Formats: sequence, C-alpha cells, structure tokens
Amino acid sequence: MKYFFFLAFALSCMYTLSAQAPTTRQLQDNAKTLLQQGDFDNAVKALQRARQQDPNSLEVLKDLSYANFLKRDFATAIELGKIIVERPDADQQAYQVLGLAYKAIASYKEAGKLYRAALKKFPNSGVIYNEYGEMSAMDKELDEAIVQWEKGIEMDPGYSSNYYNAAMYYASTGNWIRAMLYGETFLNLESFTTRSAEFKPRLYEIYKNILAPGAINALQNARATSGFEKEVLGSLLKAAGESRVDGSVESLGKLRTQFVRDWSQEKQKRFPYRLFDHQEYLLKDGLFEAYNYWLFSPAVNADAFRTWQNTHAKETEGFKKFQESRVFKIPVGQYYFRS
Repeated sequence: MKYFFFLAFALSCMYTLSAQAPTTRQLQDNAKTLLQQGDFDNAVKALQRARQQDPNSLEVLKDLSYANFLKRDFATAIELGKIIVERPDADQQAYQVLGLAYKAIASYKEAGKLYRAALKKFPNSGVIYNEYGEMSAMDKELDEAIVQWEKGIEMDPGYSSNYYNAAMYYASTGNWIRAMLYGETFLNLESFTTRSAEFKPRLYEIYKNILAPGAINALQNARATSGFEKEVLGSLLKAAGESRVDGSVESLGKLRTQFVRDWSQEKQKRFPYRLFDHQEYLLKDGLFEAYNYWLFSPAVNADAFRTWQNTHAKETEGFKKFQESRVFKIPVGQYYFRS
C-alpha cells in the first residue's frame, strides 16, 4: 500500500513540474524581453534551453544566433548562422543575421558571398539588396553599394531602407534629382521614425540645391540622368519659372503645386509614378499644403507647422486622418532610372 502511495505521489510531482516547465514559445518570448533589457547572457541561456526542447526550430536558431550577435559573441553567431543558411527552409532573415555577424568582424568577402547566395534564392529581396549595399559601403566600395540599393528599389519598391541609403548617397554626390525623388519616397514609406525625422531637413537642403541657379540645366545635361528624370526636371524648371521661391514652406508649396499640375496634364500617362500620384491626390483633396508643412517645416521653422495648424483646423484634421489610414504602396514596374 505504501509503495502505491509513493508511486502516485512521485507521478503527481512529475506532472506538476512538467506543467510548470516553460514552453519553447515562452522561453523565446522571455529571451526577447531580456534582449530588450540588454541582458544578453540570460537571453542566450533561455534560447539554449529552447533549442534543447526543439532542436529543429528555425525560429529558435535564428533568435539564438541574433542573441549571440548582440552579445558580441560573433564566432558563435556565425557558427549558428552557417548551420541555418544550409537549411532548405532558411529565410531572408537568416541570411540577414549571419551577414550582420560577418560585417561586425569586417569579413566583407564572406559577407559578399553570403549575399550573392541569398539573392539567388531571393532575387526580389529588398532586405538583402540593402544589406549587400551597406556592406559594400562599409568596405568603401560605394560604386557597388549604389548598384545594390538601386536594384533593391527596382525589385522590391516597398522596402524603405534602399531609398534612404540611395538618397543619402546621391545627396553626397550632388545628384539632386535622384536624391529628391528617393528622399521624399522614403519619407512616405517610413513616416514616423527617428531616421525620417532626421532626413526631413536634408530633403529641404536637397530642394535648395536643385533650385540653385543653373542646377536643373546641369542635371538635364548630365550623362547619368535618365529620360524620366529629364522630364521631371523639365516640369520642375517650368514650375520654378512660374513661382518665386524664397526658401519658405509657402513658396516651396506653390512651386510643387505648379509641378504637380504640369506633370498630371502632360506626363503622367507616359510615366506613371506613385509619388506624383500621391501628390496629385493630396492636392485635389485639399491636403497638399499640410503635407508640405509636414515635410519642410522642421528645417525651416520647428514651430511653423504648429502655427499653421492653429489656423487651418479642417486641413490639419484631414491630413491627420489621412496619414493614420493610408498605406503608401509602390507597384513594381515604375522604375525609370536607367540612363
């Protein structure tokens, strides 16, 4: 009788312990919380336990590799990353994490091989093109970097980082037309991040440079300027001739209004372009002025938008609702940037 009582008690304890043991999912969630808190050592331990429970889980392996990367144990992150990318179910993120570890130790040759292999598997991946471009830039191969960012824009036009990096590159090289187009597109794809807030003053400077005397003509005659860009520059030159630009948000808004009207009348059918469709919609809906203040007022005057909002309550509310409800999507096939 005592034996059966002891056996029942032991089984009950085992059941209780089993019921209390965290699941793989719980261990992963706990690890993510620890990573956010900067406790990388305990995050790694939690994920090692998760791996013991489910050694074939791709998500656990990716999380463990990334946790080791954050812990700066790059050797372990690379070791795990190599295992992951050999799997047939390895996704883009798996290649991205391994690439981060290679970049951290300046192993650019291995990173390049990795990204080329990834693009064979995921030829339309904006993430991988962007990572490849950033790695090339770190290796001081800027000509290669911009090739990758451009290809990312062409193949995956909804991924914002390629626009950001390309706009920064073109601003640094004086290609103001492409910096202008890619920069504003980036701000519509990624509207409320620290990076976008920091970029708005740069877009204003890009406009000042492109509207400087002789700049548009020089860009029209540049060898690298595509037919589409020449058409954009033509409409911009026409708008500049009809609007006096003094650097204020109001004057830039008038110039951009003239541009949108000219483009929609003459060139929209030949070159459908999502950014210009977006501008035209805002103009027709009475929201274009609010949009221009949102874009440029941080550079001109940090209080200008708030001042404008106080006297334009209807437009302010309309633009707010529009931004909250809209999704800025760019269709594939609107890439016109070959010379």
